[in-house]
Amino acid sequence: MPSLTRAVACLATATCVLGAAATAAPAAERQERTYVVVLQQDASASAGRAAIERAGGRVVQLNDAVGVATVTSTNASFADEAVKSKAVAGAATDRAVGKAPADQAQLAQRREVERMEAARLARQAPGVAAPSLAPAGPLADPLTPLQWDMDMIDADASGSYATQQGSHDVRVGVIDTGIDGSHPDIAPNFDAQLSRNFTVDDPVIDGSCASDPDGSCTDPADVDEDGHGTHVAGTIGSPLNGVGIGGVAPKVSLVNLRAGQDSGYFFLQPVVNALTYAGDNGIDVVNMSFYIDPWLYNCRNNPADSPEAQAQQRTILTATQRALDYARRHGVTLIAAEGNGNTDLGRPTFDDSSPDYPPDAAYDRTIDNRCKSMPTEADGVIGVTSVGPSGRKAYYSDYGVEQADVSAPGGDRRDFPGTDRYLSPTNTILAPYPEALARANGEIDDDGTPNTPFVVRDCTGGPCSYYQYLQGTSMAAPHAVGVAALIIAQEGRRDRRHGGVTADPDRVEQRLLRTAVDTPCPTPRTLDYPDLDEPYTATCEGLPTRNGFYGDGIVNAARAVTDVKG
Repeated sequence: MPSLTRAVACLATATCVLGAAATAAPAAERQERTYVVVLQQDASASAGRAAIERAGGRVVQLNDAVGVATVTSTNASFADEAVKSKAVAGAATDRAVGKAPADQAQLAQRREVERMEAARLARQAPGVAAPSLAPAGPLADPLTPLQWDMDMIDADASGSYATQQGSHDVRVGVIDTGIDGSHPDIAPNFDAQLSRNFTVDDPVIDGSCASDPDGSCTDPADVDEDGHGTHVAGTIGSPLNGVGIGGVAPKVSLVNLRAGQDSGYFFLQPVVNALTYAGDNGIDVVNMSFYIDPWLYNCRNNPADSPEAQAQQRTILTATQRALDYARRHGVTLIAAEGNGNTDLGRPTFDDSSPDYPPDAAYDRTIDNRCKSMPTEADGVIGVTSVGPSGRKAYYSDYGVEQADVSAPGGDRRDFPGTDRYLSPTNTILAPYPEALARANGEIDDDGTPNTPFVVRDCTGGPCSYYQYLQGTSMAAPHAVGVAALIIAQEGRRDRRHGGVTADPDRVEQRLLRTAVDTPCPTPRTLDYPDLDEPYTATCEGLPTRNGFYGDGIVNAARAVTDVKG
């Protein structure tokens, strides 16, 4: 029996060989592929397993809650044969899902929106001095003066902090690349008992297991070797503890529901498992700052796609929606980043980036609004667009009248063109950064001093902690999640099954949207970013109370916790 580690590692490849016995078989027979199989809603687990085995498959993992299985098979016709069974709704070859191809140069290019070319700019500004900050006051931390984002949404001493800071009874799930549970500005609120890692490192995309700090492909549930998830978690719930920054909801519990690889990829099965785990374990709200690939847009029957590619996209759509529905039925409010393509998601017309795995597999295809970016465009998900410190739609942020539910600060380094604030890292979002990762990336010197303007150190009152500036709708979504957590703390009722509190996701969503600050379209409605090419223009449609740039408005923590309508 091959190990689970090797089996899951194989999910990143189109073909893989598991087990010593396979080496003795003819080449044509030992080619093993990995599939995702979706069972019929009314099919039992035993019926599903039997159907999979009859078609020549072996179940590696089965999520009974929503009927989604990872399967390996050497039968080249497995998918076609499996769907003939009344117990199987769909089957498709599996691929890595996430943000970037394995090539590191392409990875850096795809992550530019959030990483902002930190290394290049650091070389232009060596010896960066520590920021000059005013002393922290009541309900403020040392780096609070750098948090324009919290000021924008009134999550500060003069706003929501004075009324509601959340509660450890409110459990916030971060579905991401992990959370550094040892970070000084995370640890007080980190729930190690509930946290889980649903992934296994894949050497193909994550690097050698021997190069990992623990020398293993199986990471514990309190590490983040990418940094993205830790940044998101800190924005939501960094405590007011005299260290670094404060989060939107500084007293909530942070639960790591890791579904992303070290490299930033996301696999379908771990995402499904994270969502159903959230529903089964009393998680109140989840942050989803990712999209499920290899397809930027999942189309059910696009004639530009092969039958196999169509089946894969239908599987992603069905499995993801099923898991989201399960989580929401079990009390989980679902919030997702809108995306960083400066695209009107109501009018997508072209996709040349899919499939983005394996590398160099993408091709040009025409698409339309029937094609969905998941999980953002799924039913029951609150989509969040991004604004910069001036309040304008961030140059990279996706938008759309149908898709934008609310907006939140996500940063925009190109804000304030023509002024000395243009391209400043302080236009973006500051949040916790794992020290080990900062050292591995060469962003701090041997003595611990940051050597880039995108990393800030705070040594107030104990061991030093590190923070990085990032931008993206990934940074906007956690602001909305934090406000939702405050709403749950305000109106939640005792959760008799799981402990803590629980709140109806419909009521949380209504209050989040109702208390957002109405923000009208700009005048003129077509927003031009003068330092960028024509693709970076965007036209806002809709009313002052609801439009494609801001949805129902920019989230506001103070209004959310004092909403007289409840």
